[in-house]
Amino acid sequence: MPLPPVRPALLCAAVSLACPDAPRADEREEVRTVLFGSLDAGRSSFVSAGAKFAPDGVGRDGPVTLATLGYGLRPERDWWGDPRAQAGRPPRTLRHTVQAGAVAGWQWARDWGVAALFAGPELAFEVLDSPGTERLPAPRLGARMQAELWARPTDATLVTATLIGGTARWSAWGRVSWGVRLPALSEAYLGPEAALYADRTGYRKWSLGLHATDFGLPQIILPQMSLPQLRFRVSAGWVYEEQIRRPGIYGTLTAWLPL
Repeated sequence: MPLPPVRPALLCAAVSLACPDAPRADEREEVRTVLFGSLDAGRSSFVSAGAKFAPDGVGRDGPVTLATLGYGLRPERDWWGDPRAQAGRPPRTLRHTVQAGAVAGWQWARDWGVAALFAGPELAFEVLDSPGTERLPAPRLGARMQAELWARPTDATLVTATLIGGTARWSAWGRVSWGVRLPALSEAYLGPEAALYADRTGYRKWSLGLHATDFGLPQIILPQMSLPQLRFRVSAGWVYEEQIRRPGIYGTLTAWLPL
């Protein structure tokens, strides 16, 4: 976050995603694009990839666009598609979801951090592995709203918040996190995080865990190469999915690359 002379933050998303590192102030103009990818694994999984583009530079006030494509897989009870549901013993089935979005908006870069707002279209396609699924449903077009915050209350702490809502599946996802900087871990931030997801099917998912944000590969791996630095965020913890009705564990991995 831009508390001089600390490097300014990038902000981008994933079922989201903050991208917290950028070049120093005199190099901001050179970084306009950030590529990113994310994996959320547990009983339910979601993988996504995308790109963020800021014409004026990722560390400046100005317009920004964000494009993402993701695939999700989750188990749930088939209350409607199988005759056994009528006897009160609905079988487990799998829901496959493909979701894409292209949003545009504005970001504000301040000494305390970066905030951004986005809006644009999204497309969703989903299908159940169920005897009741006679044909594939048509993809649904909707609108997406997204808000992001990446703030540094002090030199050694980091607060992030992401909220995404869409009408293609009438879904909402949010995550907040706090962290303290650990120089021993390549100046990564370590701390708690909490997230909530809900959609029109009645599915709800809560999670609470720990994250380590903004660390890179050890320099010994590529000692002689001056490539753009790949950065990471990892987290793990406890998750509860309402339709499964059993707690479990989750893990996430996010990577981003400024170009």
